[in-house]
Amino acid sequence: MLKRVFAAPDPGRARLRFAARAVLGIGLAVLVSAAAGHSLTGAVTGGLAALLALFTVTDPTVRGQAGTTALLPFVGIPVLAAASALHDHPLARDLAFLAVVGAGVYARRWGPRGHSLGVFAFMTFFVAQFLHATPGQLPELSAAVVLSVLSAAAARFGLWCYERRLPPPVVPAPPAGAGLARVTTRQAVQAVAGAGFALVVGELMSGQRWYWAVGATWWVFVNTASRGETLVRGFRRVLGTLLGIGLGVLVVAPLHGAALPTALLVAVSVFGIFYTAAVSYTWMMLWVTVLAESLYGLLGVLTPHLLALRLGETAVGALGAWLAVLFLLPVSTHAVTDAWIQRALRCVHACTGEAAARLAGAAHADPAPRVAELEQLLGRVRLSVAPLVHPLNPMRGRRRRARQVLRSLDDCAREIRGLVAVAADPEASHDARLAAACWRVEAAVEALTGGAGPVADVTARPAADAGALAHLHGLERALAELSAPLRAPSGSPLVGA
Repeated sequence: MLKRVFAAPDPGRARLRFAARAVLGIGLAVLVSAAAGHSLTGAVTGGLAALLALFTVTDPTVRGQAGTTALLPFVGIPVLAAASALHDHPLARDLAFLAVVGAGVYARRWGPRGHSLGVFAFMTFFVAQFLHATPGQLPELSAAVVLSVLSAAAARFGLWCYERRLPPPVVPAPPAGAGLARVTTRQAVQAVAGAGFALVVGELMSGQRWYWAVGATWWVFVNTASRGETLVRGFRRVLGTLLGIGLGVLVVAPLHGAALPTALLVAVSVFGIFYTAAVSYTWMMLWVTVLAESLYGLLGVLTPHLLALRLGETAVGALGAWLAVLFLLPVSTHAVTDAWIQRALRCVHACTGEAAARLAGAAHADPAPRVAELEQLLGRVRLSVAPLVHPLNPMRGRRRRARQVLRSLDDCAREIRGLVAVAADPEASHDARLAAACWRVEAAVEALTGGAGPVADVTARPAADAGALAHLHGLERALAELSAPLRAPSGSPLVGA
């Protein structure tokens, strides 16, 4: 697990910059809240609002990110007002919370902006429960939200807007459909049902911390599209929480809420959340848990009983999500996984074509955006295949084939990155053999995605020369190795239905 986090590819050090900018933006938000004279509750609210503004906004263009960021307070403050007003009315509060859950998940049908606004609305309601917000605190908390979103925007679009120098990131769209065939609609129904279960059981466990269970259910559904993905994500959430509690006992509890060391630990936790989010949900949850423990330490309520309760509520939330996806409008893993693999393979072909055109001297050819798209698609493939490669999966044959698929796709990505690096060299020249190799790559992709015949055997091909041709031959081999696991015998799909 350590190797996966620290050895994972980080093209352009994007994850490192993402995490460092988050620490800068959130730190600025907390300082601005303190300078405005806000209480500790206001500073915590502001810091969490800035974290969400930096973490959840994923529009593919800087202008789109700025527009979504500007909309966050218009969504968050009304939700904060409702949560504060309903603080002393448990039934109305619970129904409103479930309505926010359903609306937040359903909003994902409108792409990255809908996803961001849905997450911000949910977390605003959650933070109101976390801080026991009352109507009297609403002016201060609302001001903290506005100031912190502005601070996060200043860091993101002013102090450190590295996206302006990069091609827009590609955000893969979820599988399409209509009505209950649309994944986001089915997930909205599942999320409300799972959150309802978590809310009832969570309140039986604790009348004060019940919202932890609802939060666990909500986050299990984020960035998942099938039953298998949700099951694995729930397991990883519980595991990450358990590991985070263990780490918190060692590093948070001895601080006894001391301001300076706790603030440093909060900064480390924020960095950890942003740096690991793209590669390991377990690690991200570990740092989320350490962050929560640090905040409870600052508030003076961190106890062993509270930590045990957090683990129990998290398990209840994961159970609610599991029950919902297993028995209510389940979404098959097989179709979702197959769609992502095919999109990744088509992107491999597009990358190859752009790189070959660049080598041939076409000034307009630019494979860099395609490489970024391929990284995003491979992330979705890993998420979809995760249920199959999980150690607890009893189907060893499918697990072995899925691991082979992931290895071969990673090999494809490595060869593509090498090919693009060669193509970027102004002295690299086109070779007649490159055209033939590109044609073979195209034929292999067509065979894998459309069943247009067998993939050519390249095991006997002689060792290639260095440079672009070497990467193309490596790409051919990786595609040939994909043929066997993707063309499993009838009745034995790569991923179970």
